[in-house]
Order: sequence, then structure tokens, then C-alpha cells
Amino acid sequence: MGDGPGEGVGTVVGQEQELSSVVDSDDLVEADDDLDDVIDDEEDDDEEGDDEEDLSTLEEEGEIAADYIEGLLDIADLDGDIDMDVEGDRAIVSVVGATLDELVGDDGEVLEALQELTRLAVHRKTGSRARLMLDVGGFRAKRRADLAELGSSIAAEVSRTGEPKKLRAMSPFERKIIHDAVALAGLRSESEGEEPNRRVVVFPAG
Repeated sequence: MGDGPGEGVGTVVGQEQELSSVVDSDDLVEADDDLDDVIDDEEDDDEEGDDEEDLSTLEEEGEIAADYIEGLLDIADLDGDIDMDVEGDRAIVSVVGATLDELVGDDGEVLEALQELTRLAVHRKTGSRARLMLDVGGFRAKRRADLAELGSSIAAEVSRTGEPKKLRAMSPFERKIIHDAVALAGLRSESEGEEPNRRVVVFPAG
């Protein structure tokens, strides 16, 4: 795939197929190493210059990603407005519009593939691995809220029964939200299994 936005992708989007099928696996930027197992290194709050540099880098990633997505929307003849933001240590690019179901797919499968393509586009421009998040039509925002509620509910159940609870297979993004909700409830959780069947197990306190 060339550096041009959406080259060879527009037809796939129109047919609502997984975008990942049009990219050779060797070309993809390595996906997040199970976000729930990654411990973010905290920067010294006094290093204001480094913080500003990090913010500038993330903003650059967001701009590159936004340009790439805008190109895809043009090719696929889809309407959508693009918003950019920075949350923590990642850029977030959101596409909002009324006719974007094609870019989400069943259970967000197309969105996941599109996010990897966007990360690849950023990687080719910057030479650095990007952890940016792509949201379309508020899918991830709603999913985040639903999963946080699920994590809290499962934690309450495990606390009540004293028995571990194994959840269905989830993506790294989904597992991270569950882990955070369980930790907030004072319980412990771990991931087990191999992708794409990796899932969260919630354990009672103690």
C-alpha cells in the first residue's frame, strides 16, 4: 500500500469488508501488546519541556491520522467531520456523521482494522510506532461506557459469590477498560489465552 490515503481501500470500505484483509500482515505496525499488560512510564511533572514535546508529537500524529482518514472518506464518498484530541499518552481522532456504519462493522471489526491502517500511515510518516485511537460515530465512547459498567457489575458479582469470573474474548481496548473498572472496585483481574480469544478473568479480593 502506498502512502496515499486509502489507496486500494475505498472499494473494500464500500463493500463493508474487513479492511485488514487488504494489508499484508508484514506491513502492519505491531498492535498494542495487550494494553492491560502495559505499564505506562510516568514522566516527571517538572520536565515541562518534555511534556510540551510529547504533546506536540501526539498532535502531529493526530493531524497525520486526520488527513489519512479524510482521504478515505473522500474515496468512499462518505460524509463525516473529524475531531482531534489528546488523551494521556495517545492521540484520539474521532469521525462523526450520520452514515458511518460502514466504517464500524459488526462489533467494531472494521473500525479495528481501519485503526491499524491509520496507525500504519502515521508510522510511515513519523517513523515511530503510534498508539493513537480512532473512533467512528461515537462507537468507542459508547463502548467504553458500556464496558466500564460491565466491569463494575462483574466485580460486584465476584465480590458477592467469592468465585472467579471469566469473561468472553475481547480486544485489548475492551480488556483495558474492564481491568480499570475491576481495579477501581478493589478486585484483581488478569488476561489469559491467545489472540483473538484472549479474555479477562476477575478474581475475588484477597
